[in-house]
Amino acid sequence: MTLTPFASARNAYARDAVLSATPARLLTMLYDRLLLDLERAAIAQDAGDHAIASTQLLHAQDIVAELHASLRPDLWSGGPGLQALYTYVAMRLVEANVQRDPARTRECIALLEPLRQAWHEAAATPSTAPVPHSA
Repeated sequence: MTLTPFASARNAYARDAVLSATPARLLTMLYDRLLLDLERAAIAQDAGDHAIASTQLLHAQDIVAELHASLRPDLWSGGPGLQALYTYVAMRLVEANVQRDPARTRECIALLEPLRQAWHEAAATPSTAPVPHSA
């Protein structure tokens, strides 16, 4: 597939944004995309567009798997709880997809949105403490 000059420039910009991002910024980018995927999935589920919903939910599952895999729960006291939450959300996303259930998708949104907000606040706060290795 040949990309238009605009699409090529957009892809290069996105790639550069990821490659030059701080760990805290990468984390907020992942959460932003995760919540975007979940919102899109819920809208598609409501509309009965199960193919689009499934694509969005599968991408959300990939992000949760990456967050879970990169989490180092031994490095901070909230780690084990966050690890358990990621495990639970991963299970609910599979159920939301298989059962075509927008309520489960929205449950995941409700669980993850406060974390997204908290990570954005933490990333915006100057600190001398290191950011936890993923979250």
